[in-house]
Amino acid sequence: MSSSGSSTTKSGGIGFAGVLGIVFIVLKLTGVIAWSWLWVLAPIWIPFGVWLIVLLVILAVYLVARR
Repeated sequence: MSSSGSSTTKSGGIGFAGVLGIVFIVLKLTGVIAWSWLWVLAPIWIPFGVWLIVLLVILAVYLVARR
C-alpha cells in the first residue's frame, strides 16, 4: 500500500568534513602533502572538539544557574 500524498526524506551520508578528511588522507598516503597526521585528521577531530567545548559551556552554565 502506498500513500501518494506523503513523502519521506532520509538524511545521511558522509558530510563535508568526512569527504575533506578522506581527501587529506589520500593526499597524505600518496605523498602529495607532507602535513603531520594531526592536521590530516583535523576535519575528523575538530567537530568533536567543538561539540565538547559546547557541552562543557552548557554544563558550566547549568551548574552556575543551579546555585
